[in-house]
Amino acid sequence: MQKSLNKFILFLVAVAVLVGVDQWSKYEAMTKLGRSDAYPLIKNVLYFWYSENAGAAFGILQGKHIFFFIITVVVLAGILYLLFKLPNDRYYMPLLFCGSLIFAGALGNFIDRVVRNYVVDFIYFKPINFPIFNFADICVTVGTFLLFLCLIFVYKENELEFYKK
Repeated sequence: MQKSLNKFILFLVAVAVLVGVDQWSKYEAMTKLGRSDAYPLIKNVLYFWYSENAGAAFGILQGKHIFFFIITVVVLAGILYLLFKLPNDRYYMPLLFCGSLIFAGALGNFIDRVVRNYVVDFIYFKPINFPIFNFADICVTVGTFLLFLCLIFVYKENELEFYKK
């Protein structure tokens, strides 16, 4: 029981810190960048550039708020379900870490959609003309990538049978 509580507290602290950084960075972008031109961090490479995105990645599905609400609630619920099913073993801490990143990123953008009806984006990578993104997007992307690596290289198929119980 104590290990289970520790796992849950660790998860909540990680999510709170990540969502806090996300919301703080978006607030700073709104107040400092506003409608101004892009601010170069590394000229011709990395910029702060304020943008309001009412859609999903790459600006697709603009204005589909109900769809995003449903998808986000399902993803958050799924991660919480797996969190409770995850064995209380240090061996599974990487999965907890990946889940924390994905959960925090999804929650950070969900907060924006509920409060503002759009997501604040402000990081632009110019060399490949990548769409403007934010810290929550980084959390989801890194968490998903690390989860993929864990599932391919760390955990064997029979080691993840805990979710079927």
